[in-house]
Amino acid sequence: MNTSEPSFRHGIRWDRAQALLAREVAAFVQRNPRSQSLSQRAQKHLMFGVPLHWMNDWGTPFALQVAKAQGVDITDADGHTLVDFCLGDTGAMFGHAPTVVVQAIAQQAAQGMTAMLGGEDAAVVGELFHAHFGLTHWQFAMTATDANRYVLRWLRAASGRKKLLVFNGCYHGTIEDVFVDLVDGVPTQRDSLLGQVHDLTAHTVVVEFNDLAALEAALAKGDIACVLAEPAMTNIGMVLPEPGFWEAAQTLIKKHGAALVLDETHTISCGPGGYTRAQGLQPDALVVGKPVGGGLPCAAYGFSAEWAARVVHAKRTAPPGHSGIGTTLSGNLLAMAAMRATLSELMTPAVYAPMLALSHTLAEGLRTRIAQRRLPWCVTQLGARSEFQFRTTPPRNGSEAGDALDSDLEHLIHLALLNRGVMITPFHNMMLICPSTTAAHVQQLLDTFDNVLDALCHG
Repeated sequence: MNTSEPSFRHGIRWDRAQALLAREVAAFVQRNPRSQSLSQRAQKHLMFGVPLHWMNDWGTPFALQVAKAQGVDITDADGHTLVDFCLGDTGAMFGHAPTVVVQAIAQQAAQGMTAMLGGEDAAVVGELFHAHFGLTHWQFAMTATDANRYVLRWLRAASGRKKLLVFNGCYHGTIEDVFVDLVDGVPTQRDSLLGQVHDLTAHTVVVEFNDLAALEAALAKGDIACVLAEPAMTNIGMVLPEPGFWEAAQTLIKKHGAALVLDETHTISCGPGGYTRAQGLQPDALVVGKPVGGGLPCAAYGFSAEWAARVVHAKRTAPPGHSGIGTTLSGNLLAMAAMRATLSELMTPAVYAPMLALSHTLAEGLRTRIAQRRLPWCVTQLGARSEFQFRTTPPRNGSEAGDALDSDLEHLIHLALLNRGVMITPFHNMMLICPSTTAAHVQQLLDTFDNVLDALCHG
């Protein structure tokens, strides 16, 4: 007779979890025949069966297919309405198809979508970005990945330095330079990066977030062009800055002649000026993408007056020819119309206030339910964004956050929530509140979370 004790992962009996997974997979297949049919059709001509291979990361047996997205609701191909707390992984942070953006896009589309020329919207958008974030001079891109790449090129040219410093576990889109991690304390290029032929560690320095001593030691060598960072880490699992970290880090960066670039693409969840304005930070450059066009692909990057002058000088004194910065569709007319509507109508204190309040309610509700079952998990909140993590205390750096990840358990929870009409982000356990989210939606998520935890702990 087998008398061995059952195995546990993060406080969950794993045999019980596997039994639940089998039930949830069967339920998903039975529930979504139209999605299954469309997924099989897409396999014929779409690599991986989806427009972007990340779309397979939901932990579902086949890709769920969307029919319509409006406000906080997604209607799938089988007619189910799902309450969406993923919101396109922040791309739809102001809700799906916000009316003011839809109207702006429709009006501009009838008047021209791209001309490689500016117009009134461009001037207004520049003024709005200055008002929101404080930086004086702006340029535009199609994605935050592009914006990060362009900022890095500009600052290398303007500073005459080649090296980039990032924090371990960072994510700044798919700009290759940041795909370096600390492995047992050694900077190591990520194995997952496909097709990379140059050694990234030659020009990318990586230290742990919240480690001021390591940051200063790296900066002291005098060869860092810029520090590229999210104000709070969000993609390896949320990691918040410790009290006083950014005040001291900004002083060190300035002392050693480097530039500070803050990537607010996810931390824009903190308010109309992102974490930067909410906490009074003073970056030399700033990047923001995803939600700034209300869901339309576009991004922006800005510089302080000092660094803008250095950037302009670098361009004007360079040999003639293509700078390697920008694309034909960067700053197109449609994107400018969408950003003008988003910045002026959606990125306002009045819109953010209820989002932040509901996010607090959600985070507290998650903590209560986790504590009731004595699970060794914690909850981290960052403005309208919150996340539960499989460790007893919030992580202080990327290594701690990475160690807490468990993709098998995450996907099981996500699938179980999805089968019960609630969608959260497939990458770790992030949940986002939008202007269309109501207290009833939050309660629905909490009740569903209760149901899933009961199935995990007692099923």
